[in-house]
Amino acid sequence: MKMNPVAPSTADEYIAGFTGDIQTILNQVRATIKQAAPDAEESMSYGMPAYKLKGKPLVYFAGFKNHIGFYATPSGHTEFARELSKYKQGKGSVQFPIDQPMPLELISLIVQFRVFENIEKAKTKKK
Repeated sequence: MKMNPVAPSTADEYIAGFTGDIQTILNQVRATIKQAAPDAEESMSYGMPAYKLKGKPLVYFAGFKNHIGFYATPSGHTEFARELSKYKQGKGSVQFPIDQPMPLELISLIVQFRVFENIEKAKTKKK
């Protein structure tokens, strides 16, 4: 649960605003994203850590009391609808409960898919 009322300006500050267990999970999610998208630019957007590639949004994540929110735009969620079907979802969002193992492999696959999408869109735009 967030402890700091001041809006964080970096992912480090954002993650530091949570208690130990949630910090650990957020750091795992962050590391998974960075490994799957090493060229992505990390920033803060909508009050949460955000990643862009080729100038376009890639994924976002956020910590909550009982879950980690993961936002891979609607296309990332559509592509992995079957794998994500066991989790609570909204349009372009999914909630991974913190009392269950974090699906880091699935997160990695979704990020890799989004990387591919962004690269392909950038190629199309150049033509």
